[in-house]
Amino acid sequence: MVTTSDGQIAARARSLRQHGMTRRYYHDEVGWNARLDGIQGAILGIKLKYIDGWNAARRSLAERYHALFRAGGLVDTGLYPNHGVILPQTAAGAQHAWHQYVIRVQRRDELRAYLSERKIGSEIYYPVPLHRQDALKSLGYREGDFPQAERAAREVLALPLFPELREDEQQTVVRAIADFLSG
Repeated sequence: MVTTSDGQIAARARSLRQHGMTRRYYHDEVGWNARLDGIQGAILGIKLKYIDGWNAARRSLAERYHALFRAGGLVDTGLYPNHGVILPQTAAGAQHAWHQYVIRVQRRDELRAYLSERKIGSEIYYPVPLHRQDALKSLGYREGDFPQAERAAREVLALPLFPELREDEQQTVVRAIADFLSG
């Protein structure tokens, strides 16, 4: 816990507790994820009783997204998107929690705008690769030093995924993406 009447110290503490961010997903310095308080801990203790069911629901929803994209002929099979989407994968022998369902697609920003116009939420997590964050500027990396990370930062898009997501809502998401890709 930090208490202060100094505005600069308070601002720095808030930044450090959120991975060094002062703007969402832009890291000015190396920080931590230190935002849990006692009340949140108590709530988490109760929610943990349900986590296995929620994760099972998310796995089922991810499988449905996979099936819907495949049934729509929207899946690219290479390493990179061409005319369709690259679906997220689960490593052999692993079990995915599906906290996010992230596809890769060309023209990602245009697709996100298209979805937004149709009231379909999406998110671009980590729009700036780590080596390009101000917090790591001192390491001396430049644009082009990690081309795969840079490419991923331009292509990834997280689609709606939460345990209560309905099948018709997933169909709406995939149908909108199909319409965008066919246009």
